[in-house]
Amino acid sequence: MFKIARANTAVPLTPGSFDDANQNHEMLAQFSVSEAWTGDFSSGMLRLGEWSAMLHGLAAQECGLLSLIRCYDAKDRSHILELFEQAATLCSSFCFSTTIIMPNGFRQPLFCMGESNGLEEKFSGSMVGVFVFPRFKLEGAKQISSRR
Repeated sequence: MFKIARANTAVPLTPGSFDDANQNHEMLAQFSVSEAWTGDFSSGMLRLGEWSAMLHGLAAQECGLLSLIRCYDAKDRSHILELFEQAATLCSSFCFSTTIIMPNGFRQPLFCMGESNGLEEKFSGSMVGVFVFPRFKLEGAKQISSRR
């Protein structure tokens, strides 16, 4: 699944729309591990949470887009890169799903939802989103998201 939607000016992107103050964390935690991430267009860097960085095989919580997607299923990488590029040029909401494939054979499903905003000036703007790592086991694969 790869989806990008142009932001409708009649329904602007809501600042803090990924604020989790009113979320049901117990229910979400029963089925998945989730963590917010941000992106800064002026630096080109993404900032992940500790758990997301670990699952993506990254040593640091800040990274570039190519470093982030290198662990994704190879057939999905170009689609995901295209989504991020489109979102970086037009305020958008987007989502995708893929599988993280670790060098040790672990396979972890991943859902990502995000939005971009603040693109009025060249080289400005940001992205905000959430990674959701489902707890279900992939057939024929080892699962890695078991944090509670």
